[in-house]
Amino acid sequence: MNSLVEENYLKALFHLSENGRGEVNVKDLSEHLEIKMPTVNSMMKKLAEKDLVIYESYKPLRLSEKGVIKASLVVRKHRLTEMFLVEKMGFGWEQVHEVAEQIEHIQSTLFFDKMDQILNYPKVDPHGSPIPDKDGNLEIINYKKLAEFKKGDVVEICAVIYSSEDFLKYLNSKDIQLNDKIKILDLEEFDGTMTVQFYEKENKIETFSNHVTLRLLAK
Repeated sequence: MNSLVEENYLKALFHLSENGRGEVNVKDLSEHLEIKMPTVNSMMKKLAEKDLVIYESYKPLRLSEKGVIKASLVVRKHRLTEMFLVEKMGFGWEQVHEVAEQIEHIQSTLFFDKMDQILNYPKVDPHGSPIPDKDGNLEIINYKKLAEFKKGDVVEICAVIYSSEDFLKYLNSKDIQLNDKIKILDLEEFDGTMTVQFYEKENKIETFSNHVTLRLLAK
């Protein structure tokens, strides 16, 4: 089996199943990968034969323990690469996903261990997502969506969800970065519109739609 294809399926299952611990419907996996369901079912049977996926007809899919570790290691390579591209090569955080998609399939563990060392063993990628360690262990970080906080709360922006290029470009245009500290000045009950004040940026004030506050994670 093509290793690249196998890794793409495992990574997709990992993301759709909350870091590999939940269930995923074949239909959702098919739509996520934009691959027809019969092809997805066929691949799941092959991955089940390798003890990477728990597959039963007409039941949700689950990654096996072996599958979780293998998927997590692919995620590790992807997120380390994104961090390297930003920290050492000057890429913007909105530019790194497609490049990392290609590099993550390099099989040399030494290559990525050296990258990790050069970066001084980062815990998160440029988008705030945790980087699995070299054994595939992933630290769970309990951030909350910005939309879940209340008026008057002072929080720190820690990560983004759905780090699409368009969304990251929007954040760039507003000069919004990870580790920004903000105070929630107002919160509209009707539509979730939030007005926030940024510290350390001349106390600038921005208004976020609910579309934005659901995609920013904070603590």
